[in-house]
Amino acid sequence: MKQAWHAKLGLSVGAIFWAGVALAQAQANTGGIYACTDAKGRRITADRPIADCVDREQRVLGKTGVELRRVGPTLTEQERGTQEARRRENQAEQARLREERSRDRAMLLRYPNQGVHDAARSEALAQANDVVAVAQQRQTELRERRRKLDTELEFYQNDAAKAPANLRRQLKDNTESQEEQQRFIRQQDEEKQRINQRFDAELQQLRKLWAAQAQPRESH
Repeated sequence: MKQAWHAKLGLSVGAIFWAGVALAQAQANTGGIYACTDAKGRRITADRPIADCVDREQRVLGKTGVELRRVGPTLTEQERGTQEARRRENQAEQARLREERSRDRAMLLRYPNQGVHDAARSEALAQANDVVAVAQQRQTELRERRRKLDTELEFYQNDAAKAPANLRRQLKDNTESQEEQQRFIRQQDEEKQRINQRFDAELQQLRKLWAAQAQPRESH
């Protein structure tokens, strides 16, 4: 019986030895052993990614059993598409934040304080007002010209149909020119509103930037 026991012991030691050799060879060939616990709770090891654990994280172990890295679950085509879309969204968001920071830095350089910003607003509005003044002057000239044309039209009892073609054409051109100047003035009024809205929005953001810029100095 002792001989049989020794024989079994020898077989067991031999089996352990060869199992160790196989494990070492697998580690040598692949650079690690994959290990995981599958959905049924079984602990599995292999020399390559484990098919039963594609839906979960797998550990890759070195020769000494130390964890080398972890391999994430294998994604389906839909999951990969979702992951790629999320990655693109993150990249777009990072690009937006970089652009926003760059714009904020440029704004701070251009407007270091509210006095400079107020002066820029006044200049932009002044330019729009200058354009309106020119249009109003032109409108005054057109009205004066219209009074003269209306005086000529009185000879025809204020009936444009009886007036010469040249006079009718001048009356028509004058009417169209006055309407055009009125439209232009309205457009400039709208432009002034846009200027104020833009500067108001800038000022709101600049106040935050100025406050953040001043904060480190106040902490000293």
